[in-house]
Amino acid sequence: MPSTILIVDDEETQLITVARLLARYGFETELARNGDQALSRLMDTEKPAIDLVLLDIYMPKMDGKEALSRIRAIYPSLPVIILTASNKIEDAVELMKLGASDFITKPTNGERLRLSINQHLTIRTLSRELARIRRKEDGQGQFTDLISAGGGLATCVALGKRAANSDIPVLITGESGVGKELLARAIHGEGHRDGRAFVAINCGAIPDNLIESILFGHEKGSFTGAIAREIGKFREAEGGTLFLDEIGKLKSEMQMKLLRVLQQKEVQPVGAGKSVKVNVRIISATNRNLVDDVASGRFREDLYYRLNVLPIHIPALKNRHDDIPDLVSYILAKFCATENKFPKRVNEQAMQWLTAQSWPGNVRQLENLLYRTVVLTDHEELTEQDFIKMRQSEQKREAAQNNHYVTLLGGDGKPKKWDDIEMEVIAATMERLNDNIPETARLLGIGQSTLYKKLADKI
Repeated sequence: MPSTILIVDDEETQLITVARLLARYGFETELARNGDQALSRLMDTEKPAIDLVLLDIYMPKMDGKEALSRIRAIYPSLPVIILTASNKIEDAVELMKLGASDFITKPTNGERLRLSINQHLTIRTLSRELARIRRKEDGQGQFTDLISAGGGLATCVALGKRAANSDIPVLITGESGVGKELLARAIHGEGHRDGRAFVAINCGAIPDNLIESILFGHEKGSFTGAIAREIGKFREAEGGTLFLDEIGKLKSEMQMKLLRVLQQKEVQPVGAGKSVKVNVRIISATNRNLVDDVASGRFREDLYYRLNVLPIHIPALKNRHDDIPDLVSYILAKFCATENKFPKRVNEQAMQWLTAQSWPGNVRQLENLLYRTVVLTDHEELTEQDFIKMRQSEQKREAAQNNHYVTLLGGDGKPKKWDDIEMEVIAATMERLNDNIPETARLLGIGQSTLYKKLADKI
């Protein structure tokens, strides 16, 4: 989405001239004829937020210096560029001390103004993304982290805000990659447990023989390999929130034990003689249809109703294309901030191409494509062709990973040994899963220790 710039000047000709200039550079503009009007517009919460202010010094009623002081008191991070006919050094020094982001004299040099605006918008964007990253590292989140321009997430946010004000269990559903954990973090971060631990666990990525220990903890020596006492994820989240992702992949036995914990509000570590009380808020998530799983007997009905007190469904990205431009801007800013790269932008044709795609992998797929394009391109402006090339290489790689053929006959026409066929299957599965040993073992229906032994025998 284009940035919106508020131009504040008492001269009508200057307002129109600068507005036309900025329109050529792709910015949205709004106009104010004095400091009072500028502050009224900035404080109007029913209109879109202003991203940057161009402010004149000498104006009737409230002049630029007073307006700058008031803006800084209310919006300390909002970029304010002084655009004035004054070329007095003392004015520049005073205004910079008051918090001006830059000082540009009239008549305005269009390129100088464009560079200053882009620089300060970039700094503000990077600062916001670093703040988001810090919140995520601290286990916090906000509903503003859910990027949505077209209202596709409005229902999710409304329900999430209601959930944040209580401790009722929440079940978040949606396809893989839509942002279920992000919503869970926002519910936690804006609720009364904010500041306490947010502990996330993927129930589908943990071996069946370890899930009880990881969730509830264990005593030292309670089983082979238990060389130290572990308190478990429930107690790690004490006073905070435990996020159980892919809850639908829990086996029946663990479903029963989890139900007991939710009912009794206490856990019994493996090998312990007594239970321990816990105070934890539960948010769970799944990409499965748990109603179908309940009907087929794969998921306990009583646990389903215990978890599904407040259901929230996040729609797939293909159903909210209006959100894609804002998501692209957010993802690029986040990546450039974390990787210390010069910010890149997407041109209009490229944005139209991105918006037109179906994105079966949702936000995660969009994020992956953007990251690889940023890393593998040297120019500042990303084009449609850049993304098409990246998508084509991605499709070739996916096709190669999804077309593994295991042949029964060797080059001499004779049947291969069983061990060789088995290793081909293992190697193909591991390549497809990016060497994820637990998931490979699960898909092949063998134990992890068995898989490790087979691999070791071939080394």
